[in-house]
Amino acid sequence: MTNTTSDTGIDIRPFRIEVAQAELDDLMERLARTRLPQPAPVDDWDYGTPNSYLREAVELWRSGFDWRAQEARINAVPHFVTEVDGQAIHFIHVKSEHPGATPLLLAHTYPGSSVDYLDMIGPLVDPVAHGGRAEDAFDVVIPDAPGFGFSAPVTDRGWTTARVARAYDTLVRRLGYAEYGIHGSDNGAMVARELGLLNPDGFLGLHVLQLFSFPSGDPSEFERLEPQDYAGLEHMQWFQSVGGYNTMNASRPQTVAVGLSDSPIGLLAYSELFNSFGNGTSLVSLEQILTEVTVNWFANAAAGMSRAYLENARAEAEPQVNTAPTGVAVFKDDFQTIRVFAERDNSNIVHWSRFDEGGGHFAALELPEVVAGDIRAFFAALR
Repeated sequence: MTNTTSDTGIDIRPFRIEVAQAELDDLMERLARTRLPQPAPVDDWDYGTPNSYLREAVELWRSGFDWRAQEARINAVPHFVTEVDGQAIHFIHVKSEHPGATPLLLAHTYPGSSVDYLDMIGPLVDPVAHGGRAEDAFDVVIPDAPGFGFSAPVTDRGWTTARVARAYDTLVRRLGYAEYGIHGSDNGAMVARELGLLNPDGFLGLHVLQLFSFPSGDPSEFERLEPQDYAGLEHMQWFQSVGGYNTMNASRPQTVAVGLSDSPIGLLAYSELFNSFGNGTSLVSLEQILTEVTVNWFANAAAGMSRAYLENARAEAEPQVNTAPTGVAVFKDDFQTIRVFAERDNSNIVHWSRFDEGGGHFAALELPEVVAGDIRAFFAALR
């Protein structure tokens, strides 16, 4: 990947993804030499990513996955880079042709990047072409968080979600916007809530797929739970039982990054969250997963992505209540935000949607039109 323009002293510079052929050849050679682990007693997802899945992925990666086509798809929208707080941040910026479009940040997942949102750009920027109204159009700004995707590697400590949120606010102001909102999922949802806590002048509100609020221990909270909330608690317990990457990233990120940075198939296996740990609910296609993982491979982003967890684990922050206008969209197979807990931590939830027909943790990849429609509904209600 290269920045195709030299630094001319301009704050915002065009950026283009151009992976050298030698890097692509190296990836193919590494995949050809893949050595899978000894298989588990039963080759399914019970012990982790199974060999059968990895064999299928390697075959597609080597012979059916066209990186150059994906590279062209990514480059089909305008990319830029700018320096904020000492960190070079890459971002996509697409303006709507509809007058008065609302500026909207889109904050990506772990282990994703700005490519999470490629399929949502059209529905948000040109809602009329997707069954919406011109007055619901957005200008979209899609950054790669520091250390993720095409943003530069992080070289200093302290890049917590709160610091990322402040950097995003600076980025939007630099683009000339006096007001804006944000949508986020996973890591991006936490950045969005931090912006809600910051609540800078002109901040319109946050729309997220998850509010990560958990039981406080107060018995009265459980008295107000509904039957579907208990299912949500069970989902939390299941996720904790399979999400070992949380602990590893938050304690020894540089250690695990050695394998992830040297083995593409290791990076793919460690990205099993895209498959919802193999529970059969994920609608993310293997080609979509390979696109995400290939971006992280060429960017050598594994260490920066993992260290973000450690930075947050070490942050000493007192619990705060988010008072900014907040919208939540809960998808059937995702983390189930429990409203009783969420309203304790977020006092201005003005929009709540449930989508029980499907979709999970990566709904922007799975059901981009549905997510875009809910974003439009939330911000329209704020006007």
